[in-house]
Amino acid sequence: MLSPSRLSPLLIALGVVLVLSGCVRRPPEPLRPSSPYPSRTEAPLVGGLVDRAIDGGTQALVVREGSDLGRCLAELNAARVRFSPVPDRQNTATCGLHQGGVLGADLGTVARMTPGDVEMTCQTALALSIWRRQSLEPAAREILGSDVVQIDHMGAYACRNVNNGVGSNRISAHAQAAALDFAGVRLRDGRRITVTRDWSGDTAEARFLRRIRDDACRIFGTTLSPDYNAVHHDHLHLEATDTRFCR
Repeated sequence: MLSPSRLSPLLIALGVVLVLSGCVRRPPEPLRPSSPYPSRTEAPLVGGLVDRAIDGGTQALVVREGSDLGRCLAELNAARVRFSPVPDRQNTATCGLHQGGVLGADLGTVARMTPGDVEMTCQTALALSIWRRQSLEPAAREILGSDVVQIDHMGAYACRNVNNGVGSNRISAHAQAAALDFAGVRLRDGRRITVTRDWSGDTAEARFLRRIRDDACRIFGTTLSPDYNAVHHDHLHLEATDTRFCR
């Protein structure tokens, strides 16, 4: 054990070392480079259009994203909508399918198209998917109190003129599979709602059909209903183009 006389010089020397070490400036720590990968909140949303509420800009977004097959497929895939692209084809001088494919099931909803596996343009598939999730299904729950389990339609592609060729030489959007004719829905509780039977009046069924028609006008370029002419007495014509006509 050290005597007090020998311990004092050691303590003094240790104190001097500690004081001097505190006076030495240490170099600053190098800055760490930020991560080159964005966080989840910074990453761009892909596929958000199908789950985006309908507003005044929806139709323009459908045209912008739907006109590019790659972006259109990205939107549908991210929203879990099955769409299988097919090669472009030209059946006649005015009829064919470009940037199209087969619309299958929407795995984000319970409603299924009947008939299923419908061939149409990707832009049409995108517009229909938005309409189904943001209008048709919530409107049925709100107004009719039941879920839609089946969407009945009359098809998309048909090589013909408008109005089924009656009184017009203008080519229909159906000739390019850019439109679908909606006939009605079947509900989980067993009810069937049809444009033919339920359009007129002030019933809940009529309010439902008019609501989804009005919403379609903000998604599709052209939407035609029984209010337009007798040719459309039994369906809604939903045309995913860059036009602007709603009736």
